[in-house]
Amino acid sequence: MNNSSSNKSYFDKGLPKNDANYASLTPLSFLERAAKVFPSHTAIIHGSIRRSYKEFYERSLLLASALQLRGIGKNDCISVMLSNTPPMLEAHYGVPMAGAVLHALNTRLDAAIIAFQLDHAESKLVIVDREFSKVMSEALELATVKPTVVLYDDKEFPQTAPLIGELEYEELIASGSPQFQWQLPADEWDAISLNYTSGTTGNPKGVVYHHRGAYLLAQANIITAAMGKKPVYLWTLPMFHCNGWCFPWSLSLVAGTHVCLRQVRQEAIWNALADEKVTHLCGAPIIMSTLLNTPEDQKRKLPHEVEFFTAAAPPPEAVLAAMAEEGFNVTHLYGLTEVYGPAVVNEWHEHWDTLPISEQAALKARQGVNYVALEDLAVLDPETMEPVPADGETIGEVMFKGNVVMKGYLKNPSATQEAFAGGWFHSGDLGVQHEDGYVQLKDRSKDIIISGGENISSIEIEEILYKHPDVSAAAVVARPDEKWGETPCAFVELKEESHVSEEDILAYCKQHLASFKSPKTVVFKDLPKTSTGKIQKFVLREEAKALP
Repeated sequence: MNNSSSNKSYFDKGLPKNDANYASLTPLSFLERAAKVFPSHTAIIHGSIRRSYKEFYERSLLLASALQLRGIGKNDCISVMLSNTPPMLEAHYGVPMAGAVLHALNTRLDAAIIAFQLDHAESKLVIVDREFSKVMSEALELATVKPTVVLYDDKEFPQTAPLIGELEYEELIASGSPQFQWQLPADEWDAISLNYTSGTTGNPKGVVYHHRGAYLLAQANIITAAMGKKPVYLWTLPMFHCNGWCFPWSLSLVAGTHVCLRQVRQEAIWNALADEKVTHLCGAPIIMSTLLNTPEDQKRKLPHEVEFFTAAAPPPEAVLAAMAEEGFNVTHLYGLTEVYGPAVVNEWHEHWDTLPISEQAALKARQGVNYVALEDLAVLDPETMEPVPADGETIGEVMFKGNVVMKGYLKNPSATQEAFAGGWFHSGDLGVQHEDGYVQLKDRSKDIIISGGENISSIEIEEILYKHPDVSAAAVVARPDEKWGETPCAFVELKEESHVSEEDILAYCKQHLASFKSPKTVVFKDLPKTSTGKIQKFVLREEAKALP
C-alpha cells in the first residue's frame, strides 16, 4: 500500500512557517550579532582609525536611516565608487538595511561605461570617493539619471581631485537616526546587490545577487578559508569585485578585523601583514607578484603563516614556491560574477605534500571542486547536457547549479534564459574533469582575458582596433604574464602603405579604452584564417605564449 500522499500531509498539516520558526536568510544579521557579542572588538582598521563592531553596526544603521529619510526604499539602487575604505564596508550593510540594492562600481572604468551602468541600474544616489570625482563628473554628464551625489573625502589619505556632490559622506551619516530599526528582507530572494560583468559583446550585463545567496556564500568563505574566531583580513582584493567575494559579510560571522588598504603598494602591504598580524588575504596573481618583487628592505618577517587565496590564472610553479618561502599558503579558487565570486576551490589533500614540487604545482593549477554552498559543479556537453568523461582530456563547458548562482541578468530575460538553459548556469568556460572530480579550465569560449583579476573582453578591444583607419584586421588574445596573470595581446593586419608603429596603436587604444583594458603588446602580421575567412585565434594564442 502506497502511503506517500498521507505521509506528505502528515508532515505538512498544521506545521506551517511562522515568525517563530522561519526567518529570511540575510548576511545583515551577521553584523548585528557581532555587535552584540563582541561590541568592543576591532572591526575596521583604516590608517589611524580603529572602529569597534559596536561602531561599525551603529554607522551602518545611520547610513540606512539617512537613505530612508531621503526616500530610498526597497529595490532602489545605490551606486558607490569607492576604494577599500570604511564607507565601502558600511555600504555593504547600510544600503540593504534600507531595503535598497548596492551597486559597487569598478573604479577603473571609463565615464561612458559608468554612465551606462548608472542609467541601466536607475541609480537614485551615488557615493563617490574624491579620488574618482573627475571621471564620475564626466559620467554624470553623460547619464540620463540624475542621482543625489555624496562625496567621500578620505581624511586619513587626503586626495586632491575636485570636490563634487551635494553633501559629504559624514554629513549623510550624521543625518541618520541611531534608533533606526532595520528589517529582515520580506523574502530572502530579494535583491541585495548588483554587479556588472565585463561583457563579451555590447554593453555589460547586470548580475543580481539575492540575500540568500550572499548569506550562504559568506558562510562558505569561512569554511573554505578555515577562518577561526577573530581572523585579521587584509583588503588587497577590490571590494567592488563581486562584492569583495562576499568577504565584507563573511568577516562579521567570526568577528574578524577588516584591514583597509586604499592602494595596493608593496611597503604598505608588508607593514599591514606584520603590524596588524594579518591571517588572510585574497587577490589575483598580481598581488603575489607585488609581494614577491618587494625590495628586501621593505619586506617584514611574518608572525605566522598567512593564508592567500587567489583566482584567475593558476600560479606558476616558481611563484608558488617563492610564496611558500615568504610564509604564505596559497589556495586556488575559481568562480564568476554570476556565482557571487568564488564558488570552486582546489581542496588540498595532505598526502599531496609528499609529491615533488612540480607535481604539486600541477595539482594546484586545477580549479577544483564545488564550494559547500554550491549544489553542483559539472563539465557538460553544451549540446546534449550530458557529462563528459572524467578523463582529464575531454573538453566540455563548466556549469554550476545551486543557491549561490545569481537571480539573473537585470532587464535581460533572453540572456538570463540562455544562461540557465537546461537547468544549469552556463559559464562559457571550457574545461575538463579529472578522475577525482576536480575541474580544470582549458579555454574560455567567450574569449575573456583575465588580467589582474579583472575580466577583459577581447571583442571590445578588437572593435576599437577595427575603427583605426590603418587597420584592416585585428584579433586580441591573452598573453601569459608573470605579474598580471594575463594581458591583452593584439595581432594587427595593416592596410597597404600604412606605417603606423606599435606605439601609435597602443596610444590609440589608451584613448578609447580604460587603461587596464588596453593591449600591452601589438604584433603586426598577416592573420591566419580559415578557408571561410575566420581568424584562427588558437594559432595566435600559441604565438602569444611564445613571444619573448
